[in-house]
Amino acid sequence: MPKTVTDGMTVTLHYRGTEDDGTVFDDSRERGEPMVVNTGKGGLIRGFADALTGMTEGETKTVTIPATEAYGERDDNATTTLDKTVFPDDFEFTEGMTVPLSGPTGQSFLATVTNILAETVEADLNHPLAGKDLTFTIDVLTIEDDETTVG
Repeated sequence: MPKTVTDGMTVTLHYRGTEDDGTVFDDSRERGEPMVVNTGKGGLIRGFADALTGMTEGETKTVTIPATEAYGERDDNATTTLDKTVFPDDFEFTEGMTVPLSGPTGQSFLATVTNILAETVEADLNHPLAGKDLTFTIDVLTIEDDETTVG
């Protein structure tokens, strides 16, 4: 009987993520490396984790995840103004580029530059995929019963 994904398992899988218009935003096969996850530990968007639960080794599933179960709805007030001095002196800003930032508790996230001024830049703090329904094709390669820690 094939193994089934439940919480507390190490799962190796490939996935391909697309937006509503078919634009591919991530593909583990193109990167040449499968993703390894420990289920039930967090770290996956809710809809992806829910879709993975119950899958078996060798199974492929395509699922569309609403924005509310992916990266959430867009928050038009989630913006900030950053002084250019917080970036390296030779940093070249481009509207639409993503920049890594750290939150007040040290968590890392990406922001998107929306406006470049003389001494500051304005940035959108929403995840680039916020407000979008996402479709994933998930291919489960292996399932391990142990709780191997993924680095």
